[in-house]
Amino acid sequence: MPYRHQAERFQNSVFLGAFAVRPVPTDRNMDQNDYASIQQRLGLAQLLPVEPIWSAEPAFLSLLIDHCRTEQPQAIVECSSGLSTLVLARCCQLNGDGRVVSMENGQEYAAKTVAELAEFGLSEWAQVIHAPLRTYRLGADDYLWYDTERLPELATDLLVIDGPPGFIQRHSRYPALPLLRKRLAPGCRLFLDDAARPDEQEILARWQAELPGLSQDYRTTERGCAILSLAPA
Repeated sequence: MPYRHQAERFQNSVFLGAFAVRPVPTDRNMDQNDYASIQQRLGLAQLLPVEPIWSAEPAFLSLLIDHCRTEQPQAIVECSSGLSTLVLARCCQLNGDGRVVSMENGQEYAAKTVAELAEFGLSEWAQVIHAPLRTYRLGADDYLWYDTERLPELATDLLVIDGPPGFIQRHSRYPALPLLRKRLAPGCRLFLDDAARPDEQEILARWQAELPGLSQDYRTTERGCAILSLAPA
């Protein structure tokens, strides 16, 4: 199976079938060049710690940079952690303001992201919380999603959703909005990665049906990105 550290990443959760998986990048050379462009754009001397499949694609990272450098969000919450955490933290550092809180269900993977933040001198700008998956009842269905007990009460103005992985259950990322809705500030932006997948398309339809006034801007990338906006105050 091509998914690295699966047991660690999902703390021995039951594998529920390949509902939604990420494709391996088709052009690795182009992919590496694009990541190098992200590195240069952020003014980083070190090579970015890119992992095929797990790392967010360069186009998604570029969209995050565009938003963070323009809008300068103060409270960023991220579902999952890794390369995108570094990018978000670096944007906060360049802005001189803002902070990232990332929820990561794999304890060793969370520690890896913490170590990478320290290596890049970004520990001050991001916090990685070990948040094991637990069962939530939403409507008539049960979902495995991050334990939010240690998540600070923040008026979140940017929510980045890149986990949990789609193959652990159907509509794996659906709980993000119903569970975090009360923590989101008016006008909050939500970035959903892998939005081209059928599962994510169904999740987007559910969210918009359940939250009138939620606007969507779909960006065509290799994996697809949906940028959603809550109504302003």
